[in-house]
Amino acid sequence: MDNAYDRNDRFELIAACDGETLAGFADEILAAEPPLRVLQEPRPQLVMQQVREPVEGRPFNLGEVVVTPAEVRLDGEEGFAMRPGKAERHALSGAIVDAAVAGDHSLAGDIVTDLEAAGEAFERERRETWTRSRHTTVDFDVMEDEL
Repeated sequence: MDNAYDRNDRFELIAACDGETLAGFADEILAAEPPLRVLQEPRPQLVMQQVREPVEGRPFNLGEVVVTPAEVRLDGEEGFAMRPGKAERHALSGAIVDAAVAGDHSLAGDIVTDLEAAGEAFERERRETWTRSRHTTVDFDVMEDEL
C-alpha cells in the first residue's frame, strides 16, 4: 500500500486520484487565502514513455504521451503534480495538495486518507482488469538459436 506521507508515493496517488477530489481539497486549502506562488504554470506537454521489453529487460521508448505538470509554493512548501492528459485545473490542484501535505496543513489527514483510498481503488481496478484480460495472454518461446 502506498503511503501518502512519502512524497514519491504521493506523486503516484495524486496521479491516480479523481481530479474533482483534488480540486475540492485545493479549493478548501485556498479558502483561507494562504500565500501561493505558481512556479510552473500547468501546461500540457509531451513526455517520452519508457518501458522494458520483456525478453531481455532492456528499456525502450514506447512513444510520447500527453501530461500536464504544475508546481507551486504554498506557505513556504513546494508542491508538484503531473496528471495524465490535458488537465490544467487538476494538475494545479494536485500541486496544491502536495504542498499542503508536505506542510502538514490542517487538512493533511483528510487528504492522505482520500489519496490512499484512491490508490487502493486504482490498484483494485487494475487487478480486476488484469484478471479479465489474463486469458488472452500469449506465451512466446525465444527462438534466437533456431534462426
